[in-house]
Amino acid sequence: MLNALDNLAQARVAIIGDVMLDRYWFGKVDRISPEAPVPVVQVRREEERPGGAANVALNVLSLGAEAHLLAPVGQDAAGAQLTRLLEQAGVKTRLIADASYPTTVKLRVIGHQQQLLRMDFESQPSPEHGENMRATAHEILTGAGALLLSDYGKGALQAVESLIASGRAAGLPVLIDPKGRDYRPYAGATIITPNLNEFQAVAGTWTSEEQFLALGREWRQKLQLEALLVTRGEEGMTLFTENAIHHHPARAREVFDVTGAGDTVIATLATALAAGWPMDQSVELANRAAGIVVGKLGAAVVSCEELAAQGGE
Repeated sequence: MLNALDNLAQARVAIIGDVMLDRYWFGKVDRISPEAPVPVVQVRREEERPGGAANVALNVLSLGAEAHLLAPVGQDAAGAQLTRLLEQAGVKTRLIADASYPTTVKLRVIGHQQQLLRMDFESQPSPEHGENMRATAHEILTGAGALLLSDYGKGALQAVESLIASGRAAGLPVLIDPKGRDYRPYAGATIITPNLNEFQAVAGTWTSEEQFLALGREWRQKLQLEALLVTRGEEGMTLFTENAIHHHPARAREVFDVTGAGDTVIATLATALAAGWPMDQSVELANRAAGIVVGKLGAAVVSCEELAAQGGE
């Protein structure tokens, strides 16, 4: 690659979005419940990890870069634990607490390395919470090399248009991991990174590669994006820019768990762009990172050492 991986340590990424606490209960299954035809899990170990935009921040940090995170949380034990985990990891946090808004929690029950059940505890932050977010955004934009907006549809990005405008006014590339069926609020961003199913829900179906490519070109132009990156699982990634289309074949050796793979992709992409890498080379690095992270359990991170081992330099 044109730039050495060491260059990533010079990057500073501002991250705004939906955070959550990921809880994992690991156990053993050796019988079916007499009460209902469901497995009985004997919980042997519990683990808590930052999820959503918080996992994005950890991915930026794992590449040696600075991660500055702004997000809403509740005034509750989960919010306090999430704050502790992020601060211990070294993420620069600006988490705005709201007593009326519980911190989003995802609880996964895992038996013999197989996810058996997921329970979500969530709500939407208040409009006042959104105002506080907008008023605080400028604090983490100062000195940043890129603005990353991580949308999990939990309400943190109620004012995404104004956040895009702020990032662009500051001269930053604005990257968005989108959610939902309406991409119009993301217009004017530098790049958005939907997966194949997300893009299909917005753009409609296609029956050939030619139709897919035509839709990609159409939506990049329609949303006034510098680039559109569609992640396609085992088919790799396709990058649409104004003058070209670049396809990056998948690099995964073994897919174990795709949870959080999108976080790794956009975090790596934002870090590379913040470090001054060209767009296509940033996407190639993100593609390498995705191939590594899907071989890990749950929302995980990728290090520069792992990227280098795959020939990422």
